[in-house]
Amino acid sequence: MSMKVARQALLGAAVLSVAAHAANTPKTYRLVATPDTVAWGWLDPKEKPKLTIESGDIVSIETLMHAKDQIQKGTTMEKIVELRKANPGGGPHSITGPIYVKGAMPGDVMEIRIRKIVPKKVGANFNLPGKEFPTIGALAPAFPEGSVHYFDIDPKKSTVIFKPGIEIPLRPFPGTIAVGIDPEDPSPRKGGSKDPLAPVSTLRPWKNGSNMDINELTAGSTIFIPVFLEGGLIWTGDSHCAQGNGEVNLTAMECSFEDIEIQPIVRKDMKLSWPRIETKTHWILVGFDEDLGKAMVNAVTETVDFLSTTKGLSRDEAYALTAMAADCRVSQIVDIRKGVHCMIAKSLWTGKQLSAR
Repeated sequence: MSMKVARQALLGAAVLSVAAHAANTPKTYRLVATPDTVAWGWLDPKEKPKLTIESGDIVSIETLMHAKDQIQKGTTMEKIVELRKANPGGGPHSITGPIYVKGAMPGDVMEIRIRKIVPKKVGANFNLPGKEFPTIGALAPAFPEGSVHYFDIDPKKSTVIFKPGIEIPLRPFPGTIAVGIDPEDPSPRKGGSKDPLAPVSTLRPWKNGSNMDINELTAGSTIFIPVFLEGGLIWTGDSHCAQGNGEVNLTAMECSFEDIEIQPIVRKDMKLSWPRIETKTHWILVGFDEDLGKAMVNAVTETVDFLSTTKGLSRDEAYALTAMAADCRVSQIVDIRKGVHCMIAKSLWTGKQLSAR
C-alpha cells in the first residue's frame, strides 16, 4: 500500500470513528465554574484541559460573571473600573474551559450544537466612564461618568424588567464561544510576547470564534469553527441574557449561566476559514476586522463563498442573492475588532430545491 493510499485510509477510518461515536449514545459531562476551570480575560493554548471528551459527547457548562464573578448586583462603577484596569490587555470576561475533544486536529472543523441555556438570576449593563475610556462605546465622550444597571432575571419568564413599563425579551446566548487560538492571529500576545502560542486576549473575535457577540447563538443553534490546535480546546463565557446588534455602549445584558449545554462534534469532512452559524431559520456568515467596512467585506465574501460552494449558485448569482436577500447586521462595534454577520433565510429555498439540499 502506498503512503498516499495509507493516509487516505487512516483519514477515512478517523471520519468513520468520529461519525460512529456521534451516532451512538453520547456520554454526558458537567464542567463546574471554579477558580481552576475559569480564566479571566485570556485564552491560553497551553492551559491544561479541564475536561476530555469524545466527539459527540454532551457537556453542561457553568459560567461566571465578569472578572471571575467579582461583578455582582450592587458592584459600584468605581469597582468596575478598578477591575477593568487590573488585567492590562486582557478582556473582562470569565471563560470556562478548555475542553479537549478527542480526534480534533488542526484543519478540522468543530461543530458545536447549543442544546440548552439556563441563566442565573442577575444581569448587568454598564458603560465605562468616557472621561477615562474615550474610545470604548459608540458615544463614550458623551457619557463621561459611566453608569451601571442591574436586573433581576427569572429563567422561567420570557422577559426581564428594564424599568416599570419596559420589558426586554430574555434571549440568552454565549457572547464568547471559542476553540483554541489561531497561531497566526495578529492580536497582541500577553505581556508583548512574540510567541504565537502565548495567551491571546478575549477582547477580539477571530477565526477561532471568541468574543463574537452574535445574538443569534441561542439554544437550538449550531456554530462551526475551524480548529487550529489539537483537541479543539473549547471555551465559553462572557454570557449574555439579551443584546441589541451593535452592543453600542460596551456591554449587553451581561449575566452568567447555570448551564449552557453543548454537543461538540469533530468534522473532518468540512474545511472552513471563518466560523459559520446555522439556526432553524437561517445560515449566518461572519466577518471581523478593526475597520467596520472591512468587516462587512469579509462577511459578504464569506456569504458569496457559502452560496456558491454549498448551494449550487454561480458566484454572480450568489453576489446578487446576497444583495437582494441577505440581512447583514453589525454584531458589535466595541471589541476593537468590529463584527458583521450576514443572515441568509432558509425560506428562500422552496419545493424541490429545498428537498434536494
